Amino acid sequence: MPADRARKSVPILAVVITLVALHAAGQSAVAVDGADQTAEPYKFREMPIPLPDGYNEQPMKSIRQVNPSYQHIASWISAIGASVAINDLTGNGRASSLCLVDPRTDDVIVTHTPTAPQEDRFSPFVLDAAPLPFDDTMAPTGCTPGDYNMDGRMDLLVTYWGRTPILFLAKSDATSVSNDAYRRQELVASESADGRYHGPKWNTDAVHVDDYDGDARPDIFIGNYFPDSDVLGSDGMKNVEMNLSMSTATNGGGGHILRWHAATSGPEPSVSYVPEPEAVPYEAATGWTLAVSGADLDGDGLPEVYIANDFGHDHLLHNRSTPGRIRFGLAEGSGSAITPKSFVLGDDSFKGMGVDFGDPSGKGRFDIVVSNITVPWGLQESNFFWENQTRDHEEMRERLAAGDAPFTQQAEDYGLAWSGWCWDVKFGDFLNDGNLAVVQSTGFIKGDRNRWNWLQELATINDVLVSNPSMWPNMRQGDDLAGDDVLAFYAKKPDGRYVDVAEQLGLDVPIPSRAIATGDTTGTGALDFAVARQWGPSSFYANESPDRGSALTLRLYQPPEGDGTTSGARTGLSGVGAPAYGATVTVTTPDGRTQVSQLDGGGGHSGFRSFEVRFGLGEETGPVTAHLNWRDADGQLRNETVELRPGTYSLVLSNTVQEVSSR
Repeated sequence: MPADRARKSVPILAVVITLVALHAAGQSAVAVDGADQTAEPYKFREMPIPLPDGYNEQPMKSIRQVNPSYQHIASWISAIGASVAINDLTGNGRASSLCLVDPRTDDVIVTHTPTAPQEDRFSPFVLDAAPLPFDDTMAPTGCTPGDYNMDGRMDLLVTYWGRTPILFLAKSDATSVSNDAYRRQELVASESADGRYHGPKWNTDAVHVDDYDGDARPDIFIGNYFPDSDVLGSDGMKNVEMNLSMSTATNGGGGHILRWHAATSGPEPSVSYVPEPEAVPYEAATGWTLAVSGADLDGDGLPEVYIANDFGHDHLLHNRSTPGRIRFGLAEGSGSAITPKSFVLGDDSFKGMGVDFGDPSGKGRFDIVVSNITVPWGLQESNFFWENQTRDHEEMRERLAAGDAPFTQQAEDYGLAWSGWCWDVKFGDFLNDGNLAVVQSTGFIKGDRNRWNWLQELATINDVLVSNPSMWPNMRQGDDLAGDDVLAFYAKKPDGRYVDVAEQLGLDVPIPSRAIATGDTTGTGALDFAVARQWGPSSFYANESPDRGSALTLRLYQPPEGDGTTSGARTGLSGVGAPAYGATVTVTTPDGRTQVSQLDGGGGHSGFRSFEVRFGLGEETGPVTAHLNWRDADGQLRNETVELRPGTYSLVLSNTVQEVSSR
């Protein structure tokens, strides 16, 4: 009967109408009005990154050699690895150095920014792992600058698939940045009598460096993706697997925390780290980790940590450490009867791929932005914007201690919900007006054969089967998933919502990108940024916005150990001091606006910002109040309030705040 058929069609029509409405809502959110006007104050100039002589003339790969069990999904396995960091490797006080990981050659490239003044320039070079073992079953995935032995010289931590990380420690007698300026050391102790690698086969995609136990020294969180196995190389053992579930997988490489123990400086520097296997609750330490970052949410001088996992729950860790003992507890969100499950912090099933902490609303409290997969007609999840719902540090401390994560998911309200297949994400004030923009890398694998239908089939199979690589559909060279996604650059409109202005700014390059690094590379108060692209040349964007406001830039140090010095002549690669890991600064302007920021020791997916703590002040020219919070070398919580005019300052934090001059 026609009437019966019509009644039976109602549920189907309702589903179709709902899906169309949701897609239309998503599209309208992405195409929000006001982009042209919002983009007007910004201006960036793309500049070529200096590379080693002859670098671009060598053969370039576009896919990896992978384990035979992964051969039919080689393009998927090859989709990660690009990295970029901006920092001060010369010791001159400016973040004018770059460290890149280029998957096309599997090289780690150390160079200077194209904006670097002459005194900060050096010959670009490939950072070589020798004499430590390295072979074709390994590939670098990240380069994280830091002063790991605390001697006032910047070192490099390089992570890999196929082995544990390597520390490149700056030698005291090195006078310029070069391949020979660093001593190689295993982060995790490993011996080799035959010159081959025999340590754990970690597959690392995320690093966070901060002072977890409050002793003013850098501890390290290593986030691994695949479980320890032979992911790379055509002769690998059949010991590989995929995720146990598309939404609750707990068979990944997970998290490892290493606590700083001791160090030496000199021509043969060293540092030792101790594993803390009980630091992270087990249920938060077994995911497929793609990103990790942190911030001191409750003002106790100890950073909380956010772990972004693919194929499963993200986790917020409440820091409960004491000097010499690192421990975290889980904090989870809550929602009402109408809150989607994935909009409850710690209970999501989205594909966490990037994370950053910032204060975009100027409330003096940290919010969290997280990248997920948000591809229209592909996989339309949502990015997360976890908005801090507490009044002050005391309330946050009480809530976290009770295991409660007081954040609500507001990405759509802020215009940040949908970008594409998203990766690294970074806050940054590029106009110095006190409003943080959001820069986000996007795109997965680029080719000419659309494979979204095959991916959708994969997403519907039984979880019992998905961990078996042979059950995955082909993803080979030439296949495409979100390959034309472009960088997202979200700028804030007067109404407080964000709009993507990448197209207006000429940033819409259709090559998948992975990592974002920001830094004031010229020391002029202008925040530049670099983008690491997967299977394409990386890019550097100089900030030439004509009407930037004033800014307060703080270079925060702690007294160096060993042969470092905070006074007198500094030679070679030595700087003012070691980074003041864990330091947080809250600035209040005369009109009562408050902003909070921190020295970010390194976090996110595979992009690492420089160590400046920056505040855009707009038209403010008079002094502002800066409240500094840090832990000293004895583990004591210190805080001090100073008045500073706009400008750049080098401050040493010990038991008090002391201003010093840069070199």
